[in-house]
Amino acid sequence: MRTERTANNERDEQLGDDVTGDRSARRAVTVFPVLVLLAGALGLLLPGSFTGWSEAVPYLLGVVMFCMGITMTPEDFRGVVKRPWAVALGLGAHYVIMPGLGWAIAHLLDLPPQLAAGVILVGCAPSGTASNVVTYLARGDVALSVSVATVSTLVAPLVTPPLTLLLAGEYLPVDAGSMVTDILKTVLLPVLAGVVVRLLAGRYVQRALPALPWLSAVTISVIVAVVVAGSADAIKSAAGLVFVAVVLHNGLGLALGYGAGRLGRLGEPGSRAMAFEVGMQNSGLAASLATAHFSPLAALPAAVFSVWHNVSGAVVAAWLSRRGR
Repeated sequence: MRTERTANNERDEQLGDDVTGDRSARRAVTVFPVLVLLAGALGLLLPGSFTGWSEAVPYLLGVVMFCMGITMTPEDFRGVVKRPWAVALGLGAHYVIMPGLGWAIAHLLDLPPQLAAGVILVGCAPSGTASNVVTYLARGDVALSVSVATVSTLVAPLVTPPLTLLLAGEYLPVDAGSMVTDILKTVLLPVLAGVVVRLLAGRYVQRALPALPWLSAVTISVIVAVVVAGSADAIKSAAGLVFVAVVLHNGLGLALGYGAGRLGRLGEPGSRAMAFEVGMQNSGLAASLATAHFSPLAALPAAVFSVWHNVSGAVVAAWLSRRGR
C-alpha cells in the first residue's frame, strides 16, 4: 500500500525531472558559476566592449523570466492551494529574512550608499531562478520549493518596491512606482507569457526544455558582464567589501531559512527547500533594477551574488544530499 510519504517522494522525483530538464539543468547549475566568473572577468578587462549595453539588461532579464514561466505547469499552481501554510511560511520568511539581513549588513559594514542600496535590493528580490534545481540536488521538498518560488515571483511587483523604499530609502531616493512598472514589464509579463506558451504548445515546449537552463545561464552571465563593465573603475576598491556582504547575506539566509522550516515543522525535506528559497535570490532582477534606478555600482552586489549563491548552493546541496533525508 502506498503511503503518503511514498507518494510525496514520487511527486518530488517527478517535479525534479521537470525542473532539471532531464540532466540539463543540473549540469547548467554546475557550470553556471564558471560562466558568470568568466563574464565578470570579461566585463572587468574589456569594459569598453559593453558600452551602451545597460539598456538591454531589462530585456535580457525578460528572457530569463520567460524561460522560468515556460517551465511552469498547472501542478505548480495547484501546489500552492494544497499547502497554503507551508507556502505562506516560505513566502513570509523570504521577504522578511533577506530584506532584514540586507539592511542589517549594510549598517554593520557601514557600506557606502550605492552599495548599501544594492545589497538591500538583492534582499528584496524574489527567490532565485536556480533554487528549485538546488533543492532537488539537496533531496529537499521540490514541490514546496517550486510553489514558494512561483508565488514570490508573482507578488514581486507588490512587495519588492515598497520594501526597497522602506529599507534603502535612507541611502538613496527610491521611485517605488516606477520600480513596480519595471518589475511588471521584466518579470510578471514574461513569466505569464511563458505559462501561456507552455499551455498552447506544450508538446513543442517539452522538446526545448533541456536547452532553457543553458539559455538562462548564458543570459544572466551577459547581464553580469554588463554590470561589471559599468562599474569596472570602482570594483578594485569595493570588491572585497561587497564579497564579505554577499557571503554574510547568503550564508545567514540559508541558515535562517532552514531554521524557519524547522520551527514551522516542515520536516527535513521542507526545511531544506526553505533554506534555498530564502537564501538564493533573483540577482538578475536586482542587477536590472539597480542599474535602472540607482547606478552600475549599486548593481555590483547583485553581480557578485549571482556567482556566490550558486557556488554555496551547490556545496550545501551536496553536503545535505550525503546526509540523507
